Formats: sequence, structure tokens, C-alpha cells
Amino acid sequence: MKKKIIWSIVTVVILLFIGVGGYAYYMYDSVKGTAEDMHEEVKRDKPKDSPNITEEEDKPAEPISILMMGVDERENDQGRSDALIMMTLNPEKEKMQMISIPRDTRTEIIGHGTRDKINHAYAFGGTKMAIETVENFTDIPVDYYIKVNMEALSALVDAMGGVTVHNDLDWYDEGYYKKGYHYREGDIELNGPKALGYVRMRHLDPNGDFGRNERQRQIITAIIDKASNVSSVTKFDDILDVLGSNVKTDMTFEDMMNIQKNYRSARNKIEQYEIKGQGGMIGGTYYLTVPEEEQDKVKEMLKKNLAHS
Repeated sequence: MKKKIIWSIVTVVILLFIGVGGYAYYMYDSVKGTAEDMHEEVKRDKPKDSPNITEEEDKPAEPISILMMGVDERENDQGRSDALIMMTLNPEKEKMQMISIPRDTRTEIIGHGTRDKINHAYAFGGTKMAIETVENFTDIPVDYYIKVNMEALSALVDAMGGVTVHNDLDWYDEGYYKKGYHYREGDIELNGPKALGYVRMRHLDPNGDFGRNERQRQIITAIIDKASNVSSVTKFDDILDVLGSNVKTDMTFEDMMNIQKNYRSARNKIEQYEIKGQGGMIGGTYYLTVPEEEQDKVKEMLKKNLAHS
């Protein structure tokens, strides 16, 4: 069974042009080939003109939004976007913002005429419906999207040479997968399979899904730190292979290089937030209902980072 694991994989796409930096240029041909493998176009009506992402003397690069989707794709099934992260990058404020939208969030599904779990938008209408539904929910236009098949986490962490995280719980992986890994409290080294188990665990955590999401965010931070030190990335070609096989985006190679050049300072300050709500049954189905004041708060957070100083 595929699990809801996406944070780490999708972030490495961003790292190619805001973390790895000059090394990406050294690997120019390989990175360009991977970008071409990842590129796809989805016909959608963008609610605004494309932002300027080049740096010119009289026209600086503008803040941008990127919707990151982790897709649980199954054979003969469209799948669901079981992780949704609205990311904003503001080069002027040198700030990256990642807002996580819980998969069970109840909202209007744009183009389907129903109120349902937000992750069902992808199942009903693919990438286009998922984007338009998130735009409606956040009141923020999506400039670019990145879609990831989450099967790649284990291979990705191994390609990074492993990661280090600080673990607050002492526990054994004795659940569905029965790997028997012991996750000791404190700083721990994780290879690919162990990282997979680390972000899958939920039932042994008193914070449930929220605790699991926190561990996913830890993996993101660990990968950012690792990728910032190019000498520690032992298998860069393997990273590109993982990305090329599991990522789709409407960014072109030129877009990626412009973002690498003009937005790398955004990683100087990383803000992470998970939308909050009240879980409960409606018509026999579990939903997360997000209060209007919480939704307004999130809209204001996103708009603030998309504004010029």
C-alpha cells in the first residue's frame, strides 16, 4: 500500500535551483535532461499574468507561488493528491513559506459542483481541478505546480547519502510493514527505508497525523541542509534519476534556472505552517472543517509573503 509521503521528494526539486546552486550549473546537461523529463503542460486559465522571475535593473524578480502535490497513484486509478503544500518564495524578503493543507479538508471542489475532501479534487479532475480547488480555497493564484509520485522517498534519501533528524519519541516500527527499526530518542541517522518508516508512523504518536506531518517537515529541513553542502551529496546522478521518473511540473528548464539564480536567498528564512481545523463525521465520512477565521488567517499569511516590502 502506498502511503502519504511527499514533503521530502518535492522539496528536492526546489533544491535544484535554490539549494544546490552552482553545482546544478556544473551538471547543466544532466539537469536540463531531467527538467525536460519532468515538464508537462496542463491547460488551465491562470488568474493572472505570469510573474517576472528574471532579475533586471529596473524590474526585480517578483514573489511567486508554487503548489506542490504528492500524488498517490494506483494502477487503473487516477489517484489522490494526499499531500498539498502551497509554497511562496519572496526574494526581496528572503523568505520561503510552506503552508500544508490537510488532505481531509472539506471544501468546494471547483469544476465538480460538490463539497468534499480537498484531496479528491485530483481524483475527480486531475491536476487542473486540484489547482483550481486550491486556488479557490486559499484565494491565491498558483504560478507553478510540482506533482510528485511519493514512491520515490526511499531512493531519494539514499541518493542524498542519508539524512539526520532529531527524534522526540522512542519507538519501534512494528506496524503494518514490521521492519523492526528502532527509532531512538535524540539525533538519529536515517537511510532511505528508515526515513520511510519515520514519516509513515502515526498510531504510536500521541499527536497522530499532526505528529507525522511534523516528522515529514523534519525530513524537508534535513534534505535542505544536506543539499546546501554539495560535497555531502554523494549520488547526484541518482537524485536526477529519481526526480525524472517521479516528478511532473509546468516549470521549464529556463524557469528552474531563473528561480535558482534569483530566489536562492528565500531559503534564508523558512516558515512552515499546517492549516488547523476540527475533525468529525459528516454523512458518515470523516472531514476536517476549517473555521472561517483560520482560512482568513492563512490567506493573509500567503498574501503577505507574496507582497513587496
